[in-house]
Amino acid sequence: MNRSATYPDLDFESVDRIREVQAALLRQHARRCARRSPYYRRLFRRLGADPGALTPETLHRLPATGKEDFARENEAFLAVPRERIADLVLSSGTTGAPTPVAYTERDLRRLAYNEAQAFRACGIGRGDVVLLTCTMDRCFVAGLAYFLGVRAAGAAAIRNGHGSLASHAHVIRTLRPTAVVGVPSFLRKLGEYLAGQGEPPSASSVRRLVCIGEPVRDRALEPLKLGRDLRALWKASVHSTYASSECVSTFCECGAGPGGHASPDLVLVEILDARGTPVPDGEVGEVTLTPLGVEGMPLLRFRTGDESFRVPGSCACGRQSPRLGPILGRRRQMLKVRGTTLYPQAVFAALDEIPGVGEFCLEVERDDLSDRLTVRIAERPGLDLAAIGDALQARLRVRPELTTAPEAEIRARVYDPESRKPVRVFIRPTRRTG
Repeated sequence: MNRSATYPDLDFESVDRIREVQAALLRQHARRCARRSPYYRRLFRRLGADPGALTPETLHRLPATGKEDFARENEAFLAVPRERIADLVLSSGTTGAPTPVAYTERDLRRLAYNEAQAFRACGIGRGDVVLLTCTMDRCFVAGLAYFLGVRAAGAAAIRNGHGSLASHAHVIRTLRPTAVVGVPSFLRKLGEYLAGQGEPPSASSVRRLVCIGEPVRDRALEPLKLGRDLRALWKASVHSTYASSECVSTFCECGAGPGGHASPDLVLVEILDARGTPVPDGEVGEVTLTPLGVEGMPLLRFRTGDESFRVPGSCACGRQSPRLGPILGRRRQMLKVRGTTLYPQAVFAALDEIPGVGEFCLEVERDDLSDRLTVRIAERPGLDLAAIGDALQARLRVRPELTTAPEAEIRARVYDPESRKPVRVFIRPTRRTG
């Protein structure tokens, strides 16, 4: 990324200054989209719109770009000759087939800057040693992004990837990382493993946990049980992050409070309702991002499919840029169960609070009128399904069907080696009625 196009301290400046810089960067980005991207060239011509006249305030007048658009017309989003591509990855495919995303050399520099800004926000910098528990292979961008960001922030990286608990314990014991990046449910297992080995994680060198892939806060921005467990085990600060492969933009909690910061020179954030209309701060909707300065596959108003909200007010850290709340669910996974709307994440959080519940997964049979939700829980001595059902009813206002299965069977489904993240939701196609 050109040096003149980065503003590393912009989020500490006034709201007016942030909007001024974003307006200039948006005009530059939109012109590039209209000039180089076949998809957006066609869009601007159809609308008869001037990309150079676009502002953050008028951005909502453009049609949003959905994941299905990006997947269906993938080649039409490529805005550089193929010989300019430096790295090819696949999106995570959490709610659909993985889709190719192409980065240029400039995009990779932007990626490093993006992640370095996120790491700096949570206090990681020169002198830190960061253990990465995520893979850099299998066309996965996150592991590469974190490695580039750690180095750009001036810290040292330990690339242990998808190692075993014993392997990570050995790394922590011998290389003494000051921070760990990983999926929070795995970091909890790692902490419990260390404690069981007589090496309490709170006595280790680790002082920060950077959590990826799963939320650690609820709608009220309070820590979920998962987040509380991590703090209790590690006695470390816990920072939640959110990112999108397509948008090359990261939101990361700072040390002052909840809500993920993104560099305002890298992305514009909208939250849209079901009709595609922007909603006010604090109201839940679909996270929609315009990543500024992307060269290989630039996007405008990309609908991520993830549900969250912009946190109202300024952060105590002094940053004036918008903050993103925790991901509450994915729009395509929203359930309608006997008149009640809920996301699988709400079920996960409720189960995590119930003593005696170990591994679990959700099976959903789609229906035009009401989805059928079954929770499959690992067999354990003394497991009381009736009590679990009562607890879920009280928390969710819905009583799903409950069944048990051997823990090994559930773990094999949830931790499929072909998947990058734990997969706990299995949806069958819609049953048509009538």
